[in-house]
Amino acid sequence: MKLLYITNGICGSGGLERVLATKTFWFAEKMDYLVHILAVNEEPDEIPFFEFSSKVNRRNLAVYGNPLEYLRRYKAGLKKAVSDIKPDVIIVCDDGLKGFYVPKILNTRIPIIYERHASVNISTQEDVKSQFVKKIKHFLMQRRVKDFTKFVVLTKGNLKEWGSAANLCVIPNPVSFYPEEISRLDQNKVIAVGSQGFNKGTDLLLQIWQQVEAEFPHWSLEIYGKPHPENIFEKQAKELQLKNVYFYPATSHILEKYLESSVFVLTSRSEGFGMVLIEAMSCGLPVVSFDCPHGPADIITDGEDGLLVEDQNVDDFEEKLKRLLFDFDLRRKMGEEARKKALEYLPENILKTWDNLFKTMR
Repeated sequence: MKLLYITNGICGSGGLERVLATKTFWFAEKMDYLVHILAVNEEPDEIPFFEFSSKVNRRNLAVYGNPLEYLRRYKAGLKKAVSDIKPDVIIVCDDGLKGFYVPKILNTRIPIIYERHASVNISTQEDVKSQFVKKIKHFLMQRRVKDFTKFVVLTKGNLKEWGSAANLCVIPNPVSFYPEEISRLDQNKVIAVGSQGFNKGTDLLLQIWQQVEAEFPHWSLEIYGKPHPENIFEKQAKELQLKNVYFYPATSHILEKYLESSVFVLTSRSEGFGMVLIEAMSCGLPVVSFDCPHGPADIITDGEDGLLVEDQNVDDFEEKLKRLLFDFDLRRKMGEEARKKALEYLPENILKTWDNLFKTMR
């Protein structure tokens, strides 16, 4: 069976790219699918941040020019790729507006699945006009949900964003690794992973850490992810006079960093899923996370395999994080349960669901 993924790109260091690397590897290497990826303005010889199977076929969708020219090239490129590849199933992984019009553009009998990787509730520091435009886009997107054979979201919470269409279903992301070795939980390190930005709550994390660092001066906070272009969070850390906060760029060896840490924290204002939670849990790390929309509440059982905090309640987050730093036995107990929870997200479990879905579309 031939699969064609349509996406904006696979070479970045984000969660979508990591998930596609994992899924397409399993489809191509373990399940004998013929996998093609059509990415916007990415040549096949461009090296991805995460390693993709050599069996995955990559194709560039070259689009440029003014909006009308861009759209013309996008439509022509889609149609040519489908004509050349003749896929059995098309999967759209484009969180922008244009991805929602792929069924209209192609007008084909080939089953088309939309795979949503972001929450509608992405939080940004926008003006009123920008917020209005975002609402209009979501309205237009909702009108196109029914055009897809299946519309897949990652959590039960995400279902609420898309109405009650009959083609909606939930399939979570698979975890990228499940190491034999786990963290010893005896290193005085807290880790956060994700692009530095308002939506990821980096500003909230630094506010929380100011209070935590005062009581636990021998602990450090390490933040891994794409830096803010203006380095505003390094500046905020200096203004707060934080001594034990370290910023690092995204790394493809993040597994090693989880294993060197003792607690994972997530302070996002919104999530599409929260893959980093499961990655940390697979390494035996206890996690503390805001109950933001959407993902953490679907993954964490509060008080058992992690701690959920009322959305953006920095005082409660601070207190719960301090509990874990103070109590090694609590870290160990929650870390053991977290690792058990991560088993549910192994590729062999999640991709079996995808395999069954594809087979119903023959």
